[in-house]
Amino acid sequence: MTTAFPFIRPARLGLPLAIGPSGPVSFEKFLGDVAALAHLLPRHRHIVNLCSDRYRFSVALAAALLREQVTVLPPGDSPAVLGGVVAEFDDLYALHDDAAPTLAIPAMAYPRASEHGSPAAVPLIAADQPAIILFTSGSTGRPTPHRKNWGSLAGSALAAGSALGVGDMPGAAVIGTVPQQHSYGFESTVMLPLLHGLTLHHSRPFYPSDIAVSIERAPRPRILVTTPIHLRAIVVDPGQLPPVDLVVSATAPLSVSLAAEAERRFAAPLLEIYGCSEAGQLATRRTVAGDEWQCMEGVALRQNAAGTWASGASIGGEVLLGDVIELRAPDRFCLRGRTADLVNIAGKRASLAHLNHHLHSIDGVQDGVFLMPEEGDGPATRLMAVVVAPELTADAIMAALRERIDPAFLPRPLRLVDALPRNALGKLTRDAVMRLVDRNARRSS
Repeated sequence: MTTAFPFIRPARLGLPLAIGPSGPVSFEKFLGDVAALAHLLPRHRHIVNLCSDRYRFSVALAAALLREQVTVLPPGDSPAVLGGVVAEFDDLYALHDDAAPTLAIPAMAYPRASEHGSPAAVPLIAADQPAIILFTSGSTGRPTPHRKNWGSLAGSALAAGSALGVGDMPGAAVIGTVPQQHSYGFESTVMLPLLHGLTLHHSRPFYPSDIAVSIERAPRPRILVTTPIHLRAIVVDPGQLPPVDLVVSATAPLSVSLAAEAERRFAAPLLEIYGCSEAGQLATRRTVAGDEWQCMEGVALRQNAAGTWASGASIGGEVLLGDVIELRAPDRFCLRGRTADLVNIAGKRASLAHLNHHLHSIDGVQDGVFLMPEEGDGPATRLMAVVVAPELTADAIMAALRERIDPAFLPRPLRLVDALPRNALGKLTRDAVMRLVDRNARRSS
């Protein structure tokens, strides 16, 4: 007999299932919207869900599952990224709720009319039904697709909710600053509320003032799902922050000092999630309590000469992780950097993440990143750094770095720029940073 999981769990205590563009959305209305959209979807195998509104995105996800269509979630919305996705899959169409994408495939606009379908029973989706295709961020190379079935997605969401303690926050409004097309945003702002009876929030606020407004307008309890880059911008903003009941962060390492300040400003605990597109969500930790991570229920780690492997029902096999991990038990570990971040200069080793941590600790540095030049540049290869620090000179930053890191890793050159080309998750790609450096060099020459 095939195992199946429901697509949604009803909100508790008569609370709305979602806060949509027009206000609260009931459980019954959501099911009606799903039924109506499923009836309108064209016959294709793959759907690119480009809906920027999180509620419409979720309706489209459910409708596609009912039609047994696989949802493709691109790692970005630039023409180049979308073009690469289109070239990789056949029998494809796009669904959007904004301007139509410029793509060589059929495109359908999310229906704006008030027509709704008749609410049906909560759909049960077979665990082995192909559901979505996620991509790696592409920060160190070309984005790689990873296929997920419904059972692994549901299992991961259920384990994450237990690890985050959302059972103690019935009906909590989940407000996210991250896009739902990325694995973290998808799992934490869509799957988490839908499978735990929480309230899905349609918006994606970006600026600190907008984030504060979205939180203030949502009923308590409230959960903020965000990233270190957003948290850094939020805590330095002088505006008053409304309290939440939980802050969740992922996508990049979070410093203890930033976590502590975020907990103080939001009057709530902050938990980090560790995971990746390949394996999903794997572990959590409360940053201010220590550097040890606790695996989610059902996840186990093991190590061999190749590295650290994660396994579990929600993973669907074993996945080799791209991080340097100090394993303390099969379900407890500490992170020591990204495997791809390790650099060796003059016989000395360090991780770029560790160097970035020291760079960000300098007063006056708003953002910055260390980069390793391409191989083949000769034996005297040195690291470079690109830094946003309007009130500092390059010499002042170098002096501060000399007090923090080994001289072998001091950057040559160090470039000052107005802003780094981070994406909606706060991530950087090497190509985008190098293009920025090249443009600045041409302007100054």
